[in-house]
Amino acid sequence: MSVATIGMLGVALLLVLIFLRIPIAVALGLSGLLGYAAIDGWHSALRMFGLVPYQLASAYSLSVIPLFILMGAVATRGKMATELFQACNAVFSGVRGALANATIGACALFGAICGSSIATAATFSRVAIPEMRRHGYDSAFAAGAVASAGTLDVLIPPSVLIAIYAIVAEQSLVQLYAAAFIPGFVLAGLYVVTVWVVALLRPDWIPRVRSMPWRIRLRASVGMWKLGVLFFFAVFGIYLGWFSPTEAAAMAAFVAILIAFATGAMRWRGLIECMLETVYTTAAIFFIVVGAFIFSRFIVLTQFPNELTRWVESMGFSWFWIVMAVMALYVLLGTFLDEVSTILITVPVTLPLMNSIGYDGVWFGIFVTVMCTIGLISPPTGMTVFVIQAQHPEIPVMRIYMGTLPFLIADFALVALLMMMPSLALWLPRVLG
Repeated sequence: MSVATIGMLGVALLLVLIFLRIPIAVALGLSGLLGYAAIDGWHSALRMFGLVPYQLASAYSLSVIPLFILMGAVATRGKMATELFQACNAVFSGVRGALANATIGACALFGAICGSSIATAATFSRVAIPEMRRHGYDSAFAAGAVASAGTLDVLIPPSVLIAIYAIVAEQSLVQLYAAAFIPGFVLAGLYVVTVWVVALLRPDWIPRVRSMPWRIRLRASVGMWKLGVLFFFAVFGIYLGWFSPTEAAAMAAFVAILIAFATGAMRWRGLIECMLETVYTTAAIFFIVVGAFIFSRFIVLTQFPNELTRWVESMGFSWFWIVMAVMALYVLLGTFLDEVSTILITVPVTLPLMNSIGYDGVWFGIFVTVMCTIGLISPPTGMTVFVIQAQHPEIPVMRIYMGTLPFLIADFALVALLMMMPSLALWLPRVLG
């Protein structure tokens, strides 16, 4: 049996195991181990199977993930989300769609200190949806706005998903965070425009809320100081040359704990809960990462990425159709895989292909991350949608998906902008060097 055939059988086995609802980490590790053994023998396969977990567990670069998760957990329990929502609501006060846009703005800013779309969606579904429904917003649109705004966290730095991509693709995390900054806030802006368009077309969904006096607006804005401090340590500290990404994550997590205790928003029990949440989340992510690296060793051994690149070049496909095919792949995978698994499974194959048509790894990292935001709100397995439905069971899940449709258009608009203007992602990394 040829190596190429074994490679295709390995990929087929992985898909079968996933559809049989075998845990993603187990499916990746098992198919990678069996495929590696079929090519290079059991002795080499078992040696690789033992080395990969050890190498990953001892990798210094991976320590940035639990630290940013801890910072986000502390920020969530420290009532920072509520303060951000109140501040953004004050900014948009008096404009039709103010509460929806306040949710988008607060989620975008909260993404700068959290990094987890699931945590953001869960937090703001408790804060924003009851407030919007109380003011007469359509419940489906309110839930869809929160589900969509929650996805901003995977794009706006410091993003855990981008950190995982940086490890898998062997790209600079500093450059990736710089590249994500502008597209992240452009997407937030597109979401705001989406709210205004929906308000224009369906004013009954989005009633106008009474404007606040300037005195109250200024008082509400004071609550954003916590965000500024954490964002300074988590992001600006890196680009000022004060910290490495891991050191910045550690400093930001420590400062978040200090702020939460100093303001009385958290006590020792809350800190223990944050620590436990960090351990559980990190363990789940690392389990998948280990399985993905085992599978990627098998894929590299088959030379499948190189063979695919050569085949595409021989067929003479234009860059446009190659990008369209990759985009379709991510949309398809997003319907049944979570974003971490999608990146870990596909990047070893798709990155060389995109490199062959002139796109570099930094641009592709932002492209993939945007595609993952689409998967987070796409049926049938949009994770943020199910998080919101679990907290608001009175809103049917299909109605929430209907509420996300206008925001999906904004997501694809950003993808189009990235394709037409790669500098949208690449300009800031070049400026910062």
